[in-house]
Amino acid sequence: MLIKTKAVVLSAVKYQEKSLIVKCFTQFSGVKSYYIRNAFSKGKGAQNNAYFRPLTLLEIEAQHKNKGGLEYLKELKLAHPYQTIYSDFYKNSMGIFIAEMLHNLIKEEEPNEPLFEYLETALLWFDHQEEAANFHLIVLLGITKYLGFYPDFSESEEAFFNPLAGNFTAFFEKSCFEAEETQLFKRLLTHGFQSNQQIFSARERNALLELLLRYYNLHISGFRNPKSLSVLREIFSNFK
Repeated sequence: MLIKTKAVVLSAVKYQEKSLIVKCFTQFSGVKSYYIRNAFSKGKGAQNNAYFRPLTLLEIEAQHKNKGGLEYLKELKLAHPYQTIYSDFYKNSMGIFIAEMLHNLIKEEEPNEPLFEYLETALLWFDHQEEAANFHLIVLLGITKYLGFYPDFSESEEAFFNPLAGNFTAFFEKSCFEAEETQLFKRLLTHGFQSNQQIFSARERNALLELLLRYYNLHISGFRNPKSLSVLREIFSNFK
């Protein structure tokens, strides 16, 4: 089946000497893995391997056999060439972390167009902002809406958040966030892309990241922390 769709690159692994296996989250076909021949070659027929950096937004034409194996691209181009994500050290580090999270979270070959559109909008916003220190936190929280476990904010006046139930409660249970953690988490829930990026300190950002990963671990079967997490912690420990 010939498909034309947008796609966001999740990962790329070198195969043999000159080729790549690229995993993408596509707008209309969910997660697909593509065999990219001659990604490291020069001349006619070679693919530009710069297209396959994590989080690159592509427009592709592909032949999908839908048999669970590798698919093949016929045509591709950049959907939105980034201006800052790869040239800014902090943004690039954050992007690698987000791409690894998405790689671990999105498994299905079923389309999830609302999630794709959310990610596309978020990445374009990220690319055009000078201040985006909380982007990874906002995106990780936002993704939960499309994976089915966004926090229930209806009882937000209560003192504790129960990540297992996904709601706020007056009674502390073993799985609950502590009162101070809950207050910090509430601040994130009311924070958006357009909000003041300096609202959290470096310590608070790291604490929020730990809470979000704990939340994901309770709701995603087989969830594992990204390998890039330690790098992100170190980079943003002094990020203002």
